[in-house]
Amino acid sequence: MVEEEAGADALDGTSMKRMILQFEKKAYRNQEMRIKFPDIPEKFMESEVELNDMIQEMHVMATMPELYNILVELNAVQSLMQLLSHDNTDISIGVVDLLQELTNVDVLNETEEGAEGADALIDALVDAQVVAQLVQNVERLDETVKEEADGVHNTLEIVENLTEFRPELCPEAAQQGLMAWLLKRLKTKMPFDANKLYSSEILAILLQNHDENRTLLGELDGTDVLLQQLAAYKRHDPVTGEEVEMMENLFNCLCSALMLAANRERFLKGEGLQLMNLMLREKRLSRNSAVKVLDHAMTGTEGTDNCQKFVDILGLRSIFPLFMKTPKKNKKGPNSGDLEEHILSIIASMLKNCTGTQHQRLLNKFTENDHEKVDRLMELHFKYLERVRDCDHKIEKERNDLKFFGGEIDDDMEDQFYLRRLDAGLFSLQLIDYIMLDVCSSGVQTIKQRVMQILNMRGGSVKAIRNIMREYAGNIGDAKDDESKEAEQNRILQLVDKF
Repeated sequence: MVEEEAGADALDGTSMKRMILQFEKKAYRNQEMRIKFPDIPEKFMESEVELNDMIQEMHVMATMPELYNILVELNAVQSLMQLLSHDNTDISIGVVDLLQELTNVDVLNETEEGAEGADALIDALVDAQVVAQLVQNVERLDETVKEEADGVHNTLEIVENLTEFRPELCPEAAQQGLMAWLLKRLKTKMPFDANKLYSSEILAILLQNHDENRTLLGELDGTDVLLQQLAAYKRHDPVTGEEVEMMENLFNCLCSALMLAANRERFLKGEGLQLMNLMLREKRLSRNSAVKVLDHAMTGTEGTDNCQKFVDILGLRSIFPLFMKTPKKNKKGPNSGDLEEHILSIIASMLKNCTGTQHQRLLNKFTENDHEKVDRLMELHFKYLERVRDCDHKIEKERNDLKFFGGEIDDDMEDQFYLRRLDAGLFSLQLIDYIMLDVCSSGVQTIKQRVMQILNMRGGSVKAIRNIMREYAGNIGDAKDDESKEAEQNRILQLVDKF
């Protein structure tokens, strides 16, 4: 152990070059022996053991990112890439272990001196199409063998390192066969294990902020794969904490995928609505995340078909009990505040998107059982109004303090204030008041009468509601184009005038 540490301390440019040259010699010698005696393992075995030992020795390099330039200059990256396709998987797994340590993000970001070397290494790996090579290697590994399963795990760790160090690599990595492999790995009928969990994590990373990857997922029938995997949890809860984490990763992948309009259509055809609706009724751990998925599937004009279909499959019977009584937070998944927001958003989306009998069935919900849904809506209105007003008072005090001490309030600060108001519940309040205005406008007269009655009883004001909705119209930001944004603003302002 002491010797190893001394070796690590002694590593400098010269000793690193020497080590790389030894590695190149051993790799060449092994290749030579394998070509000469392809069918006589005892002839090439010794050179293979030496090569493997050499690869282990090279782990010391991972402590010196400032010397990574030498790895690149001496073409060692190319040689390592070639060994990923070595006939002996022990060698390729050894290379994967080494690459995993070399690309460790903590090492890459450790020092400013190391930054240049880190960049050079990542550039060289990207040029060598490292992800494509890793995927080819991983496809031949047998995960029932522990060492090979570890090799798969380390491969996924390299991908995570690369995409964390350079997030813009995500689309390229997905295109190089990685996404197809991840979907195949998730589908594989094997007991749940660490690699399945890790595959779901990497897929979530790839989809997070990249429309190209959402498109690719759809083209590879990935929405169906996600729905099939999640179907296991409609009547049964995950067994372990790790499996709960994987289920949540899959739900997050589905939410990311649904940001793309084409995937909403696939979700509809793949009976995603029916699956989520079942989850709402079954009251399992999957229920709260199913609410989040439905919100993503139904929001905006692209969610119209999903909204209509949700009413057809009797989804109103599943969503309104949750509106009347917000479910508690699970170990994972959205918290109660987020859940309330998702449920309100689903109802608001249906009011915007449903037409004909579906729209009428939705409005009928607000009159049944002596207008209990209107009572609940008003209860939520006052709850969130109070929260937002508390936040507004604090912000107002900060503004006055700033002015008093001669400080300036710039646009960035205004944005910060608005974000704080949203966190306090402004968006939920806007959704509540939007639903209120819509059902008052298009529902029967008794709905508006009940709203006014409760407002008068609790000292609420119509003016406050109008102000909230005007501000909402002014800040609409999720519409894809100016035309639909303007149409939505006009619709809200018309509802305000009617109210």
